[in-house]
This record gives sequence, C-alpha cells and structure tokens, in this order.
Amino acid sequence: MRSASKWRLAWRNRDYYVLLIPGLLFLLLFKYTPLYGVLIAFQDFNIFEGIRGSEWVGLEQFHKLIQSDEFGRVFMNTLLISVYKIVLLFPVPVFIALVLNEVRLMFFKRTIQTIIYLPHFLSWVIISGLFVTILSTSGGLVNNIIQWFGGEPVSFFVSNDYFRSVVVFTAGWKESGWNAIVFIAAIAGIDQEQYEAASIDGAGRIRRMLHISLPGILPTVVLMFILRLGSVLDAGTEQILTMYNPVVYETADVIGTFVYRIGLGKMDYSFSTAVGLFNSVVGFILIVSGNYISRKLLKRGIW
Repeated sequence: MRSASKWRLAWRNRDYYVLLIPGLLFLLLFKYTPLYGVLIAFQDFNIFEGIRGSEWVGLEQFHKLIQSDEFGRVFMNTLLISVYKIVLLFPVPVFIALVLNEVRLMFFKRTIQTIIYLPHFLSWVIISGLFVTILSTSGGLVNNIIQWFGGEPVSFFVSNDYFRSVVVFTAGWKESGWNAIVFIAAIAGIDQEQYEAASIDGAGRIRRMLHISLPGILPTVVLMFILRLGSVLDAGTEQILTMYNPVVYETADVIGTFVYRIGLGKMDYSFSTAVGLFNSVVGFILIVSGNYISRKLLKRGIW
C-alpha cells in the first residue's frame, strides 16, 4: 500500500487511534518508564547516591545470584509450583466453560457463574485467613473430618509435605472460575448453527462438547497457554507471602518472595533487581519459544 493511501486510511480511522492514546500512555508511564530502574541490576546501588552516582559492577550481581546457596532451591520451588499450577489448573477453566455451555437452565447457570467468580475479588489476605481457619489443627473443618475418619490432624501450613498442595489448591479455587470467562466468551463466538445441525444428526452433549466447542476454542486455549508460559517463573508471590512462614521456606520460598526478602529485608536493591530481571528474561524466552513451537506444531501463535 502506498504511503499516501496509508495516511488516508489512518485519517479515516482516526477515532480508533484516539481511543488508543490512554492505553499507550498507561504502558509508557507504568511499564516502559520503570525499565530505567533495571540499570541498578548492573550497579552496586547506593540509595543516597542514586543511579547516576552508584558504582557500575557489570554482571557481578548475576554471578552472585547463580553462586548463591539459596538460588537453586528457590528456582526449583518456583519451577515446581508453576508447573503444578499449569498442569493441574490450566485445564480447569476450559472444563468449566465447556460444562457451563451445556447448562440450559439460565438461573442455575448464572448462579453457578456468580459463585465461582466471587473468589477472584477477594484478596489473598482474606483467602489465607479463610483457609488457615478451615485447615487449622484446632477445630478446623478439614482436620475435624480427618479425625472423624480416624486419622491424625495435619498441619497443612507448617508442613513441607503439604504446603505446595495448599498453594495450588487455593490458587485454583480463587481463579479458575474467573479464568473461565475467556473460554466462555470464545464458545459464545462459535456459530450456533453447528450445534443445531449436530443435534439434528443425533449428537449428544458430550459429542457436541468434544467435536464443536473444544475445537472452536482451541485457538484461544493455545493463546492463553502461551501467555501462561511467559509467567512460569511467577509462582504467585502475593499468595505465598500471605501464607508461608520460615518453617516451610524449603518448599515454599520462590523467586518473588526471595526478591522481597532480599530487597526489602536486607535492602540489597541491586541483587533483588538482578533476580527480577533474570525472571523476566526467562519469561520472555519461554513466550518466544512457546509461540515458535505452537506455530510449528499447531500452525497457530500470538504473532
């Protein structure tokens, strides 16, 4: 297209470009401007001298990170919790959307949707308090049931054997319903005539679900999965910070909580920024790799 035609086309659609301005300003102010602070990962940052006055140390913070005794444990915890969340929780919203699409009683459907959306609006502080009460060894509902069946009380929040399971379960309880919205919207975009034609041909609910709904939302599933890969080293910092304690550091301490403890606890801003930058670079590589593999195998991708 010639440049004159491009400008004419842009002028005809100027209303849409004006609508882009608030979003672009938000990205510029809150996403790109803070990138200037990444420089302190390559410095021995002194808060009184600032970025311009602090000494440059190159990759020393990254060497310190890799050689750290805690890094291997923290990295493995992050990876394990993220993989558990992807493998166990990613299919749940897809399943919820497929099942809800087959519910014909609208009042029941909307009631279920409201109930499963609600936990998303609760903060992790409230959810942690709720589950501390439910899983308590002194009068908690779950331990009462375990004891009723003759078992011994389990200290879920101070046990390295159970803490990751608690993290994964609570994350699924909070976000699975909300994450299903994307897939419900994708199903709503499927041509309804396909369902009618399938019903006339005698297809039941399961067949319609497997042969119409699931293939129809597959591009959305791939897109969401690639985006999820980008945050594979984000195992849920806010969630774990409100739940964990020094007793379960061995299995619960992840990169996000490690950065928090080092950055604010020991005021080592350069080191914590280096850890955060490492996290972001790995996430970027995973997104690019996931998109490449998806395009090769499924002929679909984000770009």
